[in-house]
This record gives sequence, structure tokens and C-alpha cells, in this order.
Amino acid sequence: MNKLNLRQITEASGGSLVQGDETQYITGASIDSRTAVAGNLFAAIRGENTDGHRFIAAAFENGCSAALIDDRSYTDKIPAGMGAVLVDDTVKALQDIASYYRASMDIKVIGVTGSVGKTGTSDMVKAVCSGKFKTAKTKGNFNNHIGLPLSILDFDPDTKIGILEMGMDRPGEIEFLAGIAKPDIGIITNIGTAHIEYLGSRENIFKAKMEITAYFGKDNVLIVNGDDDFLGALCDTEYRLVKVGAAGGSQVYVYNISDSAENGVEFTLEYKEKATRINLPVPGRHNAVNAALAIAAGLEAGVSVEEAAKGLQSLEFTDKRLSVKGKNGIKVIDDTYNASPASMKAAIDVLMSAKGLRKVAILGDMFEQGKESPRYHTEVGEYASDKSVDMLIAIGEDAEYIKDGALKSMSAENVKYYKTKNEFLKEIKNIIKSGDVVLVKGSRGMAMDLIVKRIME
Repeated sequence: MNKLNLRQITEASGGSLVQGDETQYITGASIDSRTAVAGNLFAAIRGENTDGHRFIAAAFENGCSAALIDDRSYTDKIPAGMGAVLVDDTVKALQDIASYYRASMDIKVIGVTGSVGKTGTSDMVKAVCSGKFKTAKTKGNFNNHIGLPLSILDFDPDTKIGILEMGMDRPGEIEFLAGIAKPDIGIITNIGTAHIEYLGSRENIFKAKMEITAYFGKDNVLIVNGDDDFLGALCDTEYRLVKVGAAGGSQVYVYNISDSAENGVEFTLEYKEKATRINLPVPGRHNAVNAALAIAAGLEAGVSVEEAAKGLQSLEFTDKRLSVKGKNGIKVIDDTYNASPASMKAAIDVLMSAKGLRKVAILGDMFEQGKESPRYHTEVGEYASDKSVDMLIAIGEDAEYIKDGALKSMSAENVKYYKTKNEFLKEIKNIIKSGDVVLVKGSRGMAMDLIVKRIME
């Protein structure tokens, strides 16, 4: 980030300088003393299990120039040579500092949200824009009220395109993040059922995702998946609206999609009556629309379709999102980052497009599906069966419904159910064979990546 001195930090946070010189500067921010680096501002945040104030000395040892604190009792415990700003609330202060820094930058911010595909689409936007502009994006899954400010403060001062993923599980959260990020361009990938347990309906999820436009005016642009029933119905907005997809009326039109799994996806993109064949080095038909959303954002930022297509050739997904790997004749599709009904079905499509002797789906629980969880899990099992998966292995409490859905048309010998991963791992060597293509997917809390690790061992 650009240097901010302690006077600016104090003004932005509404705090008071209790130690150090106001001309002392910081060049980044951290909330973890273990990963803090020289020049960082260490924000001492109290969590459920620990208090960041206890690690101020460790942060200083790792090079942090200053600390942001909200516990007055620590004002006399700051190491000599370390600046300190006392605020009412370190989390809010971190957000205010990020908002201050964002406002000081000559940058175009692209905000990305949606029930499924946020991170993959953000990865694609970065690939599209990086060839022409200095581009930065959300680090890992830093997409909440703490992670987003840290991502902004990580942007170098000469960054021209900043991509910020915006997550939520409650109404009002995206509006809050938008108030910090002030996106120039917004992307909504789809409206699914993720977090429906807390929001109650897809309509409420739609309203929550639309909060990304809370600070939009006539110069802002919202790019949406026009194939989605909620997003496709959008019209008469105060800002510019761009629809992307295979549906009629899309300004960026996608057709002729070909998915060959490990060899990636090809599709034709039509924009302003010009058709361009796009090659993606990642699997999944759904990624054709996500890539088109990214290209549309690139077009708004000043990237041509040709430049975008070239940039996508260097695309790399964030870890554990539809990566294909192999060992000892076994091909593994690792999509263990998270799961929802829509992403489960998309991953099964990828499995069925891959080349192999036997298609095996290892599927874990999908969390936060609320009272409709049994139905959604059953539908996933039915979908796997309809797509002719050779073997389905369901793992977890609610995954028993996946098993039940599959058994409606699959033979019992080809459907296995385990309540825990450990039960399955005891038998894995007798089940997975050379020549298999294996999809592994489940919600993050299921830690399905341990299964991938065991197969790769």
C-alpha cells in the first residue's frame, strides 16, 4: 500500500496517538502477528478465543511499525519504538482506514458477489485485466468485514484495477462492504441457496446480493448472469445494467459451449455482433458464463475482447476450486472449497465430461441449507443418478439424503454412505481404483480435502 503516516491513521480512525511520532508511517496492515511483516500496522482485534492485544510485542518483533488498539490498559505496554493509536473499536477503525485509503487511490474497483462462483469469477477478472493494467484482488477468502479492509490496504498505490469479493450470510452485510469498497463495477454471478438458512428464501438472497448497488449512480455498472431467473428479470435501473449469458437479450452472449474437463472449456462469445472463440484452461460449463462476466467487466475497464481472451489463457483458480490432478492412474477433481446445490450439480457435470473408466462422486454435506436441506441433498443424489455416475459415495449427516436420492434409480451396490470421513477412509483403498475419475466435493466445514490428500498419497 501507499505510505500512510500516523497522523493520517489517527484522522481516518477517529483515534488518538498515544505513542510514536505522527510522521511515522505504515505500509500495510495485519491482524495476525505470525504473518505480520515490516512496516505493517498491527490491528489488535479481540476474537472469540483470543485477544490480539496480547500479541502486540510479537507483532513488533516481526517488524510492525505501529499498533491499533482499543484497550486503554495496553497504552503503557507498547514496545519502545512502536507507534500506537487508541480507538474505540479496532475493527471499525480498520474499516475506516481502508475506506480512507480507497478514496485516496486512482483506481477502478470491481466488486464481485453471488451465491456460487465469486472467487472463480474474481480470478477470471484478474486474468482478464492483468495484461493491460496493474491489478490486485481479494486475498484468499478475505471477503468479510475484516478481510475486505485488509485486502484494500494490501493494494499497491499504483494499482489500477482492484477486485474485491463480497461475501455475506445476513442482510445488510454487502451494503456495509460496498460502503467501504465503493465499487465502480459490480458483478453478481447468480442467486442460489447458499445461506438460505439465515435469509429464508432466494428472494431475500437476491435482495441481499443487490446491496452491492447501494452506492451506485448513473456512472456505475452492474454486470449480471442473465440466465439466472432473478437477475435476468432486472430492468429500469438508475445505473447501467449489462446482462451476460445464453439467454436472449444478453448484451454479452455465450453459446456453443464445449467442456472437456481436464482440457478445459471452449465457448463462443458474441459482443456487439462480433463473435470470438474463447478457450479456458479450467473445467466446467458454468465457467463459460463466469468467464463472460469477467470479460464484460474487462470491457467496462478498457480491455478488449482479444486482450481478455489472451489473459484468460494464464488463468489459475484459487486452491481447491475445480482443480484436476492425478496419480497412479487415478484422476481427482478437487472441488473441496465449498458446496451448494448448484455447485454440486456443476461439479457432477465436470466429472461426467472427464475421460476415465469409472466416474466416482464423493459428496459431503452442504451446510447452511436450512429447513430445505433434506430436499436439496436429495436433489443432488437424484442429479448424480440421472447423469449416470458409476459410483456415488455420500459422507455426513445430511448426505444420507444424497444417498436416498441416488438410490431412486441407482443400484445399491453402486451407492455407499458413511456418516463420517474416517469411516470412509478406512475403506478407501478397497473402493478407489486405477482408471477412476473421482470428484470430491462438500462444504468447507466437512474438510473433504483430507480425502483428496489420502487419494494422492
